[in-house]
Amino acid sequence: MERVEKILAGDIRTAAKLIRDIDDGIPSSREVLKALYPHTGRAYVVGISGFPGVGKSTLVDQMIQAYREAGKSLGVLAVDPTSPFSGGAILGDRIRMQRHGTDPDVFIRSLATRGHFGGLTRSTRSVIDVLDAMGKDIILVETVGVGQDEVDIVTTAHTTIIVLIPGMGDDIQAIKAGILEVADIFVVNKADREGLEKTMNDLRVMLDMNNAQGNAEEVWRPPIVATEAISNKGVAELLSEIEAHKVFLFGHGGARLREHLRQKAFRELIDTIREKFVAEVVYRLKNSEAFESMIDDLVDKRIDPFTLGDQIMAERINKCLK
Repeated sequence: MERVEKILAGDIRTAAKLIRDIDDGIPSSREVLKALYPHTGRAYVVGISGFPGVGKSTLVDQMIQAYREAGKSLGVLAVDPTSPFSGGAILGDRIRMQRHGTDPDVFIRSLATRGHFGGLTRSTRSVIDVLDAMGKDIILVETVGVGQDEVDIVTTAHTTIIVLIPGMGDDIQAIKAGILEVADIFVVNKADREGLEKTMNDLRVMLDMNNAQGNAEEVWRPPIVATEAISNKGVAELLSEIEAHKVFLFGHGGARLREHLRQKAFRELIDTIREKFVAEVVYRLKNSEAFESMIDDLVDKRIDPFTLGDQIMAERINKCLK
C-alpha cells in the first residue's frame, strides 16, 4: 500500500521501479496493479503508429512540447524493437525526446517488444495504468512500427494516429485493410517532400470507398493532417483534430466511449487469462518428468505437435474443471 500511495501521489522513482518490475514480469507487481486499477481511467491515451522512418518519434517530441505549453502533464511510452541477439532494445525513441527528460511533468519510458507482435509489448497496458494512476493528463504511446499487423493500439488508445510520408501510394494500397480499421487520424509527415498531394488524395479515395460501404449512422471520418514535425509545422492542427475526436468519442451520451471501454476491457481480460494460463501450463510442463519424452516423441515423429498440444490442453482443462 505504501507503493500505491506514492504512485497516486505522483512519485516518479516508485513508478519507475514498478514499471521495471512489470516489464520484467515480477509477480509482486500484480498486487500493486490490482490496487491501482480503481484509480485509472482519467488520462486520455493517444497512440501513434506507422512504418519505421516516417518520423513518429520527432512528431511525438513536438506533441510533448505543445501539450506542455498547454499545461498538460504527460506520460510517454515508446515501444522499441528487441534485438533477436542480445534481447535488448535500441531505445532510440527516448534519445530523440531527451530535451524533455528533466521536466518533472513528463515521464518518458521505453519498452522493448521482447518478441511480442501487434506493435505493443505485453506490459504496455499495465504501464499505461501506472501513468494514469499517477495523474497524467495525456499518455502518448508510440508503437514499434510493424505495419498492417499493428492493431493492438486500437483497443488501448482513445485516439489512434497513423503516420505516413509522401510517396507511400503503393504502401497505402498494401496496408489499407489494416489502417482503415486502426486510424482515427492520418498524418502525412515530412510534407515538404515530393508527392504530398498524391499521397493525401490516395488516402481520401480510400476513405471515400470505405464510407460508401458503411451504414447511415453517424461515423467518424478520419481527417488527414500534413505535418513537418522537424520544423513543428502542422502539430497545432494535429492536436486540434485529436481534441475533435475526443469530443466525438465522449459525445452521444457517452455511448461511443463506453463501447470503446468495453472493447478495451474485453481485450485486457482475454490477454490476462491467456498469459497466465499459458505461463502456468508451460511452467508445469517443463518441470514434469514426461517433458523430455514428449520432445523425443516429436523428434522421432511418434506424435505430431498438434495432437500432443490437444492432449496437454485437454488434460489441463479437465483438472481446472474438477
